[in-house]
Amino acid sequence: MKKVGYIYKDLYTQHKPPREHPERPERVIAIDNALQSLKENLININPRRATAKDIAMVHDIYYPQEIMDLCSAGGTWLDPDTYCVSESYEVATYAVGAGLEAVDKIKEGLVERVFANVRPPGHHAEYSKAMGFCIFNNIAITARYAQKQGYEKVFIIDFDAHHGNGTQKAFWEDDTVFYFSSHQYPFYPGTGSREEKGAGKGLGFTYNAPMPAGSDDEDYEVVYGEILPDLVNKFKPDIVLVSAGYDLHKDDPLAYLEVSTEGVGKIVEYILKSANTPFIFMLEGGYDLPALGASAKITVEKMLNV
Repeated sequence: MKKVGYIYKDLYTQHKPPREHPERPERVIAIDNALQSLKENLININPRRATAKDIAMVHDIYYPQEIMDLCSAGGTWLDPDTYCVSESYEVATYAVGAGLEAVDKIKEGLVERVFANVRPPGHHAEYSKAMGFCIFNNIAITARYAQKQGYEKVFIIDFDAHHGNGTQKAFWEDDTVFYFSSHQYPFYPGTGSREEKGAGKGLGFTYNAPMPAGSDDEDYEVVYGEILPDLVNKFKPDIVLVSAGYDLHKDDPLAYLEVSTEGVGKIVEYILKSANTPFIFMLEGGYDLPALGASAKITVEKMLNV
């Protein structure tokens, strides 16, 4: 059995929508409840508070202060989809800090793999802009931090139903971070076509697998069983980071994909078999609570046993 770390903090529930909103505190609670039967096999890791300097590894240096000021005002909308209340800045720094702590615990040898049950999600957040429920780009900051800790080549896999435009932009001209995404297309946020492959030194280090509405387990098996392994093998990463967005599930209300819980497990299995490296999975989307819990549970089962 693999040494798997689990990151969760009650603070993550304090980022509360001012009205009914799909990205709600119950999401992380549903996952934590679903993992109860596995916790004896998991190593608990406490996240830390990321600093503004940590966040500026990916974002504009003035952006954290801007978000802090907006949140401290007591609640506002950062974009048409992304809300912010007085606690949100603090919560978001601990979502980022989960990735940083995961890297440290892997480097120390305490764990080989980590599942971070965090919110708000991150992969839509751009250089100086919150977007699509995301405030800071958790996975992109984790990638930069991992490089500072000696994991020079980072492979990011994003299976959220929505394309991670912010993550793609962060590494668009970078040949040390490979960004691989499967996502419903055309769909929000409008990016992620097959033609988007990076630029400059980064040309060829972005790979998008657009999935039409209705794509199911078999369609995803082609992407993760045939396409992904060759790309990972060619890149030879030192660590693999995963934006685990469970809105690809057939029961999710915010997408039109038809992946079953077992299909999610198969995707995770292919990912874990693609490289002999450490793995960090960080929560992104997923808005049907039973499907979210079941998907996270099968993910962690695979992380323990594959």
